[in-house]
This record gives sequence, C-alpha cells and structure tokens, in this order.
Amino acid sequence: MELTLVPVDKPDDMNVIVGQAHFIKTVEDVHEALAGTSPGLRFGLAFCEASGPCLVRRSGNDDRLVDLAVRNALAIGAGHSFVVLLADGYPVNVLNALKLVPEVCGIHCATANPVQLVVARTDLGRAIVGVVDGSPPAGVETDADVTARRELLRAIGYKL
Repeated sequence: MELTLVPVDKPDDMNVIVGQAHFIKTVEDVHEALAGTSPGLRFGLAFCEASGPCLVRRSGNDDRLVDLAVRNALAIGAGHSFVVLLADGYPVNVLNALKLVPEVCGIHCATANPVQLVVARTDLGRAIVGVVDGSPPAGVETDADVTARRELLRAIGYKL
C-alpha cells in the first residue's frame, strides 16, 4: 500500500465537501439535494464511479465549479468518492440534505480551509483514509474569544 497526500484545489474562499457514496444514481440525487437547499447556491459536483466504465460523473449549475470538482475528483481517484464545490452558500446549509441522500455513505470533510486528503493506493484502487483540514490549534479560547464567537453566530443569523 502506498499513501499520498492529495491537496484539494480550490480558491481560498470556496467551500468543499468530500464524501463517499455507492451508486451511479448519486450524481442526480446529490444535484437535486443541493439545488433544493437554496435558490442562489452555485455548485459543481463530481463522482468517481468504481465499476463498469469507471468514469468521473459530473453535474452542477456552474460550469467553472463543475470543472474544478472534476479536476479534484480525478486527482483523488478514489472509487465512489465525490467532490462538491460550493459558491454563494455554505456546507452547514446543505449537509443535512446530503446526508439524507440514500446513496451517500458518509462525509469526509466540509470546509473552506486548505484541505489535503490522505489517499491510499493498493492493487485494487484508491481510498480516502483521512483528511487534513486547516491548521492545528493555536491555543484555547479565552472568555473574550467565547464572547466574540457567540456574537459572530448571532450576527450572521445562526443563533438567536
């Protein structure tokens, strides 16, 4: 087995979701789930088919994001993995809808941070075995940090 780090290629301010699914129907169902969450959401989706023709299946409502998702899926190359790139929306707005898609087995990450995927290669193929999401902790929040966090969540409408 060989381990490699595959960086997710995305603009710094763009969100990415990487997950695992199990069926060719994933592309259409994930597209519908994303499109149904917010009328202003722009997204690109790519899914690595793991049998038959083993194609990267793709969809989305923004050609640039679809192309970027495809490039990342090809670089990752893990069977039944999928990559979603989001603009004008956030993972917190779509994760529950994605988790309810019957083909979705799990979510590896959902972030705007720089991301590296730990990918294993065997004689059979490739697998995502881990995620490096952003930077390590720089310390523990102070009372002032707690106040700032709470104020931010209320200012952006996630808490009352």
